[in-house]
Amino acid sequence: MSEPATMQSERGKEMLGYLPPYYATSRVMKSLMDAQGGEMDRLRSALDEILDQFFISTATWGLEAWEWEFDIATDSGKPIEQRRSAVKSKILGTGTVTFDLIRSVAGSYQNGKVDIVNQPTEYRFTVKFVDTLGLPPNLNDVRAAIEAIKPAHLAVEYEFRYFTIGEVQKMTIQQIQSHRLTDFAPFLDA
Repeated sequence: MSEPATMQSERGKEMLGYLPPYYATSRVMKSLMDAQGGEMDRLRSALDEILDQFFISTATWGLEAWEWEFDIATDSGKPIEQRRSAVKSKILGTGTVTFDLIRSVAGSYQNGKVDIVNQPTEYRFTVKFVDTLGLPPNLNDVRAAIEAIKPAHLAVEYEFRYFTIGEVQKMTIQQIQSHRLTDFAPFLDA
């Protein structure tokens, strides 16, 4: 008598465990539980994927519904993380506007840490990108989100971080080559 085939389905193995022990060696019963368990595995996977759409941080194909809900134009050409950031920003950008809120909205994008420098006598504030080098990939989204929540009488400026000469002098050629040219100097109009 040959050894029973190994089961592929996790749910099938689980269901076989609920049966009397003498079925554990039955090739017919293992095959039956493996087939039924495979269907259960696919169902569980589909349910998990649907559940993911209810959370911004895991939504993929359901992200369009989130964008519609918050009146954000869907741009399927953008990376999914940038689209998620726009939705998170819109959620955070409701309520009384404070510099903490602006910091939170700007930081919700994939930009790393940001600082807000208030210049009240000049009716302006500056958003400083502290630990992201060069221009953030979704800078236009950050600007639009801040523009949508900031008080109309305040102007906003953006300040970016680039490598300093001292930092570059300490780098090897390989380290320099691993960075984008825009990380070193403001070649692009901000």
